[in-house]
Amino acid sequence: MLVLASASPRRRELLAQVVYRFQVHPAHIPEDPLPGEDPIVYVTRLAREKAEAVYRQLSSVNTVPENLRPLPRPDVQPLAVLGADTTVTLDNAILGKPEDAADAARILRLLSGRTHRVITGVALVTAKGAEVAAEATAVRFLTLSEAEIAAYVATGEPMDKAGAYAIQGRAARWIPRIEGCYFNVMGLPLALVCSLLDSCQY
Repeated sequence: MLVLASASPRRRELLAQVVYRFQVHPAHIPEDPLPGEDPIVYVTRLAREKAEAVYRQLSSVNTVPENLRPLPRPDVQPLAVLGADTTVTLDNAILGKPEDAADAARILRLLSGRTHRVITGVALVTAKGAEVAAEATAVRFLTLSEAEIAAYVATGEPMDKAGAYAIQGRAARWIPRIEGCYFNVMGLPLALVCSLLDSCQY
C-alpha cells in the first residue's frame, strides 16, 4: 500500500498521473529550517521526517504482540510512504511559504528579473528503510512591476506556495523558461518519484 504523506492537492493530483492506487495521510511536523541548513539538506530532511512520521503512525505491527498479529495477506501490499518537501532558493537562501500578503510581495520582489532554483526532496520509507533524493529546477522570472505584484498577491494564490507563486497558475505569464523538471516546480518531480517507486517495486 502506497501512502502519500502530504496534504497538498497538487502533489495528490501529480502522483495520480503515475500511480493508480494510493492513499493520502498528511504528516504534521515542524518545517522550519535549521540554522545555516543547506537547502537540499533541508528539503530531503523534511521529506524523510514526513514519510517516517506517517510510516510510524500507520505501521501498527510494532505495537502489537507477536502472538496477536494477523497473518499476512497475499493480496495486501507492504506499506510504503512517500514524503516530499519543496522550497525556493535564491543565492542559496531558502524562501519558504509567505507569512502574509506583505511577505508574499517581498518574496516576489526578490524573484523579479532573476533566476532562482526550486528544490524538492522526496523520500520513500518502507520496512527496508528510507530512500531519499532531490531534484532541482532553475526558473527564470521576468521583471515584475509593483502593480503586477500587488494584483497577484490580491488573488491569494501565493499564500500557500513556496516562493509565493504557482507555475501552473497566474504566475505562468512571468516565466519564459525553466531548466529541469516542470513537475518539480509544482511540487513533485514525477520521473524521480517513479525511479524510487521502481527501486522498491511499487
